[in-house]
Amino acid sequence: MYSRCEILFPHSRVSGLKKLKGEQWKELTEYVAALPETHEDALAFSHMMIKLCDCLNCDLGSYKAALGCAACSQRTINALRDTDQQLVRRFSKSRKEVELYLEKIGADQKQVAA
Repeated sequence: MYSRCEILFPHSRVSGLKKLKGEQWKELTEYVAALPETHEDALAFSHMMIKLCDCLNCDLGSYKAALGCAACSQRTINALRDTDQQLVRRFSKSRKEVELYLEKIGADQKQVAA
């Protein structure tokens, strides 16, 4: 059956991706893996991987779920034809999206408190 059922890309799987691309990718994954999972950059990396791996469409009965997040994420990165620079740009885009979201919920919380 399923050894460990995660629904979205887990932070604990970041370090398993470091050898799949070039030096810039390795540096990015090592940096993110060393962060706490609640850090904005760790959230941005997970956000990027969730989009790349299509985690929101994964369900426990699917082949991808049977593989597990580690294998799915590795297969996804290996299948991408993106260069390290393109992957870093994807990460930067996800970082901006996470920053905007966190700013928005921060502003919403301030309005509720007022």
